[in-house]
Amino acid sequence: MSSISTNDLQKLFKSLDKDNSGRISISELHALLHRIGIETTLEDLQTLVPRTDLDYADFLSLYEAIANENDEDLWQAFKVFDVDDDGFISCEELKMALTKMGFMEKKSREDVRDMIHVYDKNSDGVIDFDEFKDMMSSGGV
Repeated sequence: MSSISTNDLQKLFKSLDKDNSGRISISELHALLHRIGIETTLEDLQTLVPRTDLDYADFLSLYEAIANENDEDLWQAFKVFDVDDDGFISCEELKMALTKMGFMEKKSREDVRDMIHVYDKNSDGVIDFDEFKDMMSSGGV
C-alpha cells in the first residue's frame, strides 16, 4: 500500500461524510473498502472498529493501523531478499532470491543491476527498505 497524503485522506473522509456531520458510519467505510477491492464483511469491520461511526481521528488511526500492518508484511518480505541482514538488498542478493523463486531463467546480472538502478533513489547501488516498498508497490519484482 502506498502512503496517502493527509490532504488526500481529508478529502476522502469528507467525500464519505455525506451529511457533513464530521463522522462516517461503518457501513459507509465498508462500502468504500468494497469499491476499492478490499473484501471484508461488515461484521469483521465492526470488530476492528468498536464504534458505529468514526470521526476523522478514528479514520486516521484506522488508516495508520492498516498501513503499519502492510509495512510489517513488506518488512518480512524484505528480510527474505536481504540475505546478509545488513538492511540493504544488493544485486547479488536480488539475483539469488529471484533465482530461487524461478524468475531469473532469462535475466542476466546486468538485468538485475538495471532493476536495482530503476528503484535506487539515492544511487548507492543497493535497495533499502523504502526503495523496496516503492519497488513492490509498482510491481517491480
